[in-house]
Parts: sequence; C-alpha cells; structure tokens
Amino acid sequence: MRAIFCLFDSLNRSAVNAYGTSRIATPNFDRFAKRSQVFDQHYVGSLPCMPARRDMHTGRLNFMHRSWGPLEPFDNSFPEVLKGKGIHSHLITDHLHYFEDGGATYHNRFTSYDFIRGQEYDPWKAMVQPPLERFREIYSQKHYPVAEGDEAQGRKSVRLQHAVNNLFIKEEEDYPGPRCYASALEFLDTNRDADGWFLMVECFDPHEPFCAPERYKDAYRTGWNGGVLDWPLYAKVNESEEEIAEIRANYAALVAMCDEYFGRLLDRMDAHDMWEDTALILTTDHGFLLSEHDWWGKNLQPYYQELANIPLMVHDPRRPELAGTRSQGLTQTPDLMPTILDLFDLPPPEEVRAASVLSDARREVIIYGMFGGPIGATDGRYSYYLYPEDLYAPGLHEYTLMPTHLRTRFSASEMKTAELVHGFNFTQEMPVLKVDALMDAARIPMHDGEAFRDTGTRLYDLENDPKQEKPFRNEAIETRLRGAIRKILAEHDCPAELYARYALDTPENVPVLASG
Repeated sequence: MRAIFCLFDSLNRSAVNAYGTSRIATPNFDRFAKRSQVFDQHYVGSLPCMPARRDMHTGRLNFMHRSWGPLEPFDNSFPEVLKGKGIHSHLITDHLHYFEDGGATYHNRFTSYDFIRGQEYDPWKAMVQPPLERFREIYSQKHYPVAEGDEAQGRKSVRLQHAVNNLFIKEEEDYPGPRCYASALEFLDTNRDADGWFLMVECFDPHEPFCAPERYKDAYRTGWNGGVLDWPLYAKVNESEEEIAEIRANYAALVAMCDEYFGRLLDRMDAHDMWEDTALILTTDHGFLLSEHDWWGKNLQPYYQELANIPLMVHDPRRPELAGTRSQGLTQTPDLMPTILDLFDLPPPEEVRAASVLSDARREVIIYGMFGGPIGATDGRYSYYLYPEDLYAPGLHEYTLMPTHLRTRFSASEMKTAELVHGFNFTQEMPVLKVDALMDAARIPMHDGEAFRDTGTRLYDLENDPKQEKPFRNEAIETRLRGAIRKILAEHDCPAELYARYALDTPENVPVLASG
C-alpha cells in the first residue's frame, strides 16, 4: 500500500464546490470528490492548529489536558507506528509552527521530511532595516500596523516578517504552496515504483495571510484600490463592505491556487495509473470565519459550523465502489490516525479513542473544543456550546512533559506551580507535570488583544437554522448532549477539575492524580 495525505490549513468547506455552491472555482477538489468518498459530517477535534495535529497523530482528543503544545514523550504518533512496521513516511510542509517551540516534536516522527521556508512569519529572510515606507505604501495599516520603533511588538513583528519574506517571493514558483507540491511531485517520481510508503503534503495555505499570485485574483477582482488587505485580525468585524469583499476575494484567490496545485498531483496519479494501489486523503485542520457571525478568524467565539464542520474526502483503492459516494456518519479529526493505520492494515494503539472512517464504527455525538474555551458538541442535527459559569475562573491545569507554548517556553511563574503527578491511563505510566494554566500564556492562543466573546451556553438546530442565527435553549436536548459530553470526557481520562468547571457530574472512574 502507498498513501498520500494532503492537508490544507483553514480550507473552508463552503469554499469547495463539492460541498455545495461556492463562488470559488475548485475544479480539482470537485474532480477528486468523484473519485473519493465525501464525508458530510466531518468535524474538528482539538483546536487550533497544533492541537489539531496532535489529534491527527494520536487518535485522541487532547484539549482537556493541554493547550497548544508538542507531541509528548508518551504519545504514539502514526508516522512512528508506520516506521516501526517498515513503512517509510515522508512529510513535506511549509507549516512554520513545526519549527517553533510549541510544535518541535511532530516532524521528527517521520522517516524523512522537507521543510519549505517563507510562509507567513517564518523567520526566513533577515532584514535589519526593512523598508517601512515601502511597506506602508503596499499594505493597509489595518492589517500591517508597522511603524517606526515598534516593529518588534506583538503582531506588528510577525506581520513585518511576512512583508520582508514577500520581497523575496518574485515568481509563482517561489511561493511556499507551489514549492510544497513541486516537492511532492518529485517524491512521486522518485518513489513511484516502490511500495510501502506514506506521503504527507501539508500546505499552510489557504491560512492567512491570503497571499496568492496575481493571476489567481483575476476572477475575484473587487475594484479595491487601497493597501493590501489579506490578514484580518482575530476580532469583531469593523471593516466596510468594500474591505470585507476584498479580504474575501484574496481568500478565494488563495483557495483557487491550492486547487490548481492539488490538481497537478491528481494529474500525476492519472498519468501513472496510481489510483489502483495508492490511497489519497484530502482534509483541513479547521475552518475560518470570513465575517460570518460578525467575526474574523477563530479562537475567540463559539465554534460555529464555518469553523467546526470541515471537508474530508478519502480515496481507498481497496474500495473502488465508494468512489463518488457520500457519508453522513459523524467523523472528526482524531479519526485520521486510525484511518491511516487501517490503510496499511495496522491496528491502532490501545489508548486511541478514535475509529477509522473506513470502518462501520459511527458515533451518536462528537465533541470538540480548545483548552480553556467552551466545549462544542453535535449529533448532526443540533450543535451545542457548553460554557462554564465563569470562563476565566482559576483552576485549569496543563498536564505535560513538554512545557512550551506556541513560540515560548513555560515561564518561571508557571513552572513555580508545577508538581509531578501520575494517574492518567494514557501516559504509558509516565508521571506528568501539573502546571497552573495562566490565561495570557495558554488560555487564549493567537488572539489579537481580546478575550473570548459571544460567551454563553447555547444550542442551534442545524436542520432548521443551518446558518446558526437563532440560538435557543431546550432542557431535554441539552441534558442528552451534556450526558454525551461527560461520557466522552471520561473516555479520554479527563481531569476532575473540568467536570466541576462545566457543571457536569463527576464520573466514578475519574483519574486520581497522586504526587511524586
């Protein structure tokens, strides 16, 4: 068996025509849908980017134990499982978070990897005195607030680094996304006659900044004549209708580029008759709010359908009869790990709580969320967001042996609270650090100066209110979904403090954590 896993970042389901009518042309995603099984009820697990990838690697939800962080020493990662069975796994990625403190253990699980430089704020090109005046002429100050003397502050520094990187991206083939797919085609040409390999092509696009070559923008021109608007702040919408249209157009252009380069991989599979012996998976980690619900981005608001309900298409050469079919079963991100092992006829490790999407296993309810935020749940008909009474109450803890955040190590003030505990059933009998979770470091990753908003437990009827515009409350439905949340938390050995936090009855089998 050979398998290819194409992972895009922030690819909205609504941007893919195979999931309905989109104003974006996606002929290659749609072409693949005809060769694959399309999953209509596929959802996220842990959010955002690196927590989602830990779910993918381990087949478990992790948001109840950990914020953004690396793979842990006790995590069984699917590429390492493949490696142990003699299957070569190769990662091609331009995802810069793998090479920061909070993601540094993922790429090393693969047999080999190729890191493509230059995406977003990747510290790729060094420019001690960047041309700030030129940047002010090119970019909107709303998205690129660069000013003399403060270019090292917060979001200004990362956006300035992106502007610097862009000075060195002159032709289409220089863009990180196209370079990822060029590397993928090189891998296929080199290893086309070999068996027993897994290729993961992870393209950071269409994640913001929505930066694509000009030719992809032609179909989506808005007439905007101001500075570049391609990196909205994670905040409430305060842009004009013209600005909103321009941001959305830039996202559309980037999706169109992703579609074209994915199509080149399909062309190579066509040319070499790879469909009969090579599996292909296409998905994303989460969606992105493009002014829906009066929001930009992710992380700050309830996990609306635009964020949580994501595309998944799977071609399994063992099941050609599934081509062009659709699945209505509830699936989610952690299912990718056992699915990949299933393709190679390998059983998942015992601590895995997910199931292969290629099996008959189906759930009645799934849950999803991010560390410190609300817990989302859906049964396919209703979506439910369970908030604690006080979203910012103390009492949350990180459970980890890898004390790093997105771009930093845990601080001295955090580590002074640490104690070594044991008692979880998924850590291979390793003790872990129990560390007080500090809100500024862990609870709200990658926010732009605002805390969670739009807070409060709510329920939506997706059948009668698919755009989630009419929240309501219903005791019977909520009781059922709360029971499902409690059951799934227990299956993941959730710490006792979270049941109290969300006003859920503590189960009998809650882990008892002992010091030492």
